Amino acid sequence: MNKLSTQPCMIARSLAIVGDAWSMLIMRDAHAGLTRFDDFRRSLGIAPTMLTGRLSALVDEGLLEKRRYSDRPPRDEYVLTEAGLDFLPVLFAIGAWGRKHRSGGKVTRFFDAENGTEIDPLTIDRATGAPIGTRSIRIAPVE
Repeated sequence: MNKLSTQPCMIARSLAIVGDAWSMLIMRDAHAGLTRFDDFRRSLGIAPTMLTGRLSALVDEGLLEKRRYSDRPPRDEYVLTEAGLDFLPVLFAIGAWGRKHRSGGKVTRFFDAENGTEIDPLTIDRATGAPIGTRSIRIAPVE
């Protein structure tokens, strides 16, 4: 993953930070309001050492901020930063792809907390207004 972080492609650079399933699921849970180590561990069923490593990486990369909420015993919480908040549409785009191509059986659904409607994300190109995936793309070489 270290080689990805120096690539000119922003998809590759981003995957270097959040390209594993645990990091994505931690970010999902952080957006759902979880902030404490034990809550993440309980929700994900992840080994403590693995969780510690992923949380540290997300803090180091600026998606989460570590804040002390207790001195005795020392306890920290993990709060979304601006970059972390900006990651939610990425999670929903992945979820929309999964709903279309990997659904079956019972699946988790996500609702807008204010109006109660189910979230149905659509990624739009700002310049053309076209949904992403409906038009061909071209990758430009680095100048």
